[in-house]
Amino acid sequence: MSQKIQTLLAGQWRDASGPAYGTDYPADGSTVATLHAATAADVDEAVQAAERARLQPGWARLKRHERAALLHRIAGGIRERAEELAQLQRLDNGKPINETRALVASAAGTFQFFAAACETWEDTLTPSRGDYFTMSVHEPLGVVGAITPWNSPIASEAQKLAPALAAGCAVVFKPAEITPRMAIELARIAQQAGVPDGIVSVLPGKGSVVGEALVKHPLIKRIAFTGGTSVGMGIARLAADRLMPTSLELGGKSPTIVCADADLDHAVAGILYGIFSSSGESCIAGSRAFVHTSVYPQFKERLLAGIQALRVGDPASERTQMGPLVSTSHRASVERYVQLGLEEGGQLLSGGGRPSGALFDKGSYYLPTVLEGLDNSARMCQEEIFGPVLALLPWSDEADLIAQCNDNLYGLAAGIWSRDYKSAWRLGQALQTGTVWINTYKVFSVSTPFGGVKMSGTGREKGRLGILEYTAQKSFYWGLNESPMPWASS
Repeated sequence: MSQKIQTLLAGQWRDASGPAYGTDYPADGSTVATLHAATAADVDEAVQAAERARLQPGWARLKRHERAALLHRIAGGIRERAEELAQLQRLDNGKPINETRALVASAAGTFQFFAAACETWEDTLTPSRGDYFTMSVHEPLGVVGAITPWNSPIASEAQKLAPALAAGCAVVFKPAEITPRMAIELARIAQQAGVPDGIVSVLPGKGSVVGEALVKHPLIKRIAFTGGTSVGMGIARLAADRLMPTSLELGGKSPTIVCADADLDHAVAGILYGIFSSSGESCIAGSRAFVHTSVYPQFKERLLAGIQALRVGDPASERTQMGPLVSTSHRASVERYVQLGLEEGGQLLSGGGRPSGALFDKGSYYLPTVLEGLDNSARMCQEEIFGPVLALLPWSDEADLIAQCNDNLYGLAAGIWSRDYKSAWRLGQALQTGTVWINTYKVFSVSTPFGGVKMSGTGREKGRLGILEYTAQKSFYWGLNESPMPWASS
C-alpha cells in the first residue's frame, strides 16, 4: 500500500509545490510512497529560511559541546528507530534487510563520531614571530547544499549532515528523486533532537530542477555531492563560477589484485563481497579483478563455485545476499553493458541474465555475472556499470599490472590480496586511487577520510577533520607592543 509523505521545508512539514510522483519498490515494482517534488521556488524558500535560522542566537551562539549534545541525540534517535528505518530503506531501493540495518547503524555511528569530534575540536595558537600573538580559528561557512545518491541514502546523508551541523552550518538536502525517505526521516529525527526549525530542509525531486537551483543559489556556500561523474562535473562547473568549495564523491572502476601468494579463500570471499554485495550498485565495487596467471585457474574455479552459492532473492529475507537492482531502467543499462562486453570478445562465465521464477518476475533482478577474455581497454573494463558485473583479467608482469590498473579515468578504490606485506605496500603506493584495501575489501571507518582522485572526485568526507570542510579559516593577530608602531611616528 502506497503511503503519502510530506517533507520538512523551511521549518514546516508540508508538500513541496511541484507535481506529485511515486517511488517504487524494486523487488516487485509496487508504488510504496507518493510525495510532491520541489521547485526552484521551494529551493529559494528553504535556503532563505536556513540563512535566517543559522543566524539566530539559538543556533549561532551554541557552544561546541552543546552542538555535540544535539548530535548525540540524533544518534540516539536513529538507534531508537533503527528497524523501522532499515525497513523503509529496503522499500526505497531494494537493498537486502541485513544491509540496510548496517547502513542505519553506520549513520548513527557517524553522528556519534562527529559529536565527539565537535566537542574536542580545538582552535590553534600559532607560533608568534613578533610583538603579537597569533591564532587560527574556523567559522561555519553558512548554508550548505547536500546532494545524495540512491544506493546508500542514510549513510551518505549522515556523512554530510553530521559534520555540517557540528561546524554550525545549516543544510538543505536534495536526496535522489527515487529514494527520498531517508533524508526526510533524518530531518525528522534532527528536529526532534532539538535542531532549530529551518536549519535542515529536504527537497525531493529532479536534479535538473532542484539540484541546479541549489548549486546556483547565491546563499549556498558549499556543495557536498555524492553521485555520478557527469553530474559532478556539471556541479563543479557551476561552482567554479562562484568560487564555491565542493566535495565531489563520484564514480569508480576499482581494480582488485590477486597476487601469486594470496590466500585464495580470503581473496575469493573478498572479491565476491566487493562486487556482488549491494548488487554491485556501489561506487567502490571491485569490478576489475586482476589475477596472477599462476593461480588464475584455481581462483576462477573457486570464484564460480562461490557465485553459485550466492542467494539472490527477496530483500525482506535475512538469508538474501543480493536483492534487485534499483529499477528496470537501470537493469537495462547493466544488460547493455554485458552485451557490449560479449561483442568486445568477452566470454560469459556466469550469470548474464535475469533469474527465473515467480519471485523475480515483477522485480528488477539480475544475476551475478562474470566475463573473461576482455582486454583492459574494452569499454566494459573502462566504464562504470554500477551493477553485479565482474571482468576477470590475468596478469604476470607487475609493471604492466600497475599500468593497467591505473589506465582508467577513475581512481576511487582498489584491493590487493597478498601474504607479502612489502609487495602489497609497493603495489598500494603505485595505484592511483583514494583508498586501498589490503587483504580485505569494502570495509569503512568514519574515522578515516574517504574520497577519490582523477574523475572519481575531489575533497574528502569522514575523518576528524571532516568538520573543517564546512568551515572558513580565519586568522587573528593580537598586538602586544608597548609603543606605537614606529612607521607612523617616524
